[in-house]
Amino acid sequence: MTTPSSRLPDDFLTVRPDWLALHHEAAIAPELPIIDPHHHLWGHAGNPYYLPELLADTGTGHRIEATVFVECRAMYRADGPVEAKSLGETEFVNGVAAMSASGQFGETRACAAIVGNVDLRWGQRAQAALEAHIAVAGGRFRGIRNGSAWDASGIRATSANPPPGLLLDPEFRVGFASLAKLGLSFDGWLVQSQHADFVDLARAFPDTTLVLDHCGGPLGVGPYANRRDEVFAAWRTSLCEIAQCPNVHVKLGGLGMHTLGFDFPRQPRPPTSEALAKAWAPYIETCIEAFGPQRAMFESNFPVDKGTCSYGVLWNAFKRIAARYSDDEQAALFSGTASRVYRIERRPASTAA
Repeated sequence: MTTPSSRLPDDFLTVRPDWLALHHEAAIAPELPIIDPHHHLWGHAGNPYYLPELLADTGTGHRIEATVFVECRAMYRADGPVEAKSLGETEFVNGVAAMSASGQFGETRACAAIVGNVDLRWGQRAQAALEAHIAVAGGRFRGIRNGSAWDASGIRATSANPPPGLLLDPEFRVGFASLAKLGLSFDGWLVQSQHADFVDLARAFPDTTLVLDHCGGPLGVGPYANRRDEVFAAWRTSLCEIAQCPNVHVKLGGLGMHTLGFDFPRQPRPPTSEALAKAWAPYIETCIEAFGPQRAMFESNFPVDKGTCSYGVLWNAFKRIAARYSDDEQAALFSGTASRVYRIERRPASTAA
């Protein structure tokens, strides 16, 4: 495992605060409780995102009760055995979570659950590494993510540079078998050309909870550009096959990344929530129809998606899309599913403003 770079890949969208400031919206339905089940913290050059930046976003009018940190190869230990390097990230995030849990930084409980990184290709050695993460996480460790997003076209969807066929790798699956034993889930970040591999993995481990990140990685760049209807139809077909696996949940978001090919970041002004809802609704509604609200959860994917829109506008877009669903269904989509999957204890309404 190599030491993570302090820079984002060149094809990731740049966060431009001055550009984002050109459009502001008041929060729609600000009383609706939200658990954001997917964000990162990092110190990438030119794009730092730590607790102050996260709280500046969560404090823009929506009722963000808690968040889930998802690994991004941040703060790895510089020294020691390779199996222990990613413990640095879990230790760092647990410290941030403890700061937030003090209540001195507001009502939002940042990083209430942690999804870390252990290379499951370590096979039999993976279980000890997983147990080490559990030990240093203060009761917050819920699962891991191994970024597996890879496409033969060379599209860069992650900074992790995964090999092809990771989800089918025999040693990876030996390590994967440890997750259920320890009560841990697996977040899968992959693109639509890998859906069949994910189905095979989910069926091979029916007792493990899997979470499909970012609507299953629909594509719209490289050889997938200028073929949106055709590519969407293929994505929908394979996504619905994944949804037939009852142990899989889906995160509704990640659509502001460069991989989908929308041109919002190239416009002179940032998009409105109406514009985002119109563009994103076909993907999100397909996911909800396939998985049902009890297996779906809205996510911010910040600060990655911050290259396209601000935090407040993003959640307004999600609320516009979700307006067609019942109150109970919205409760599941915005907080209930995330709370259950990541085992986040809800605070009484009287103490959660």
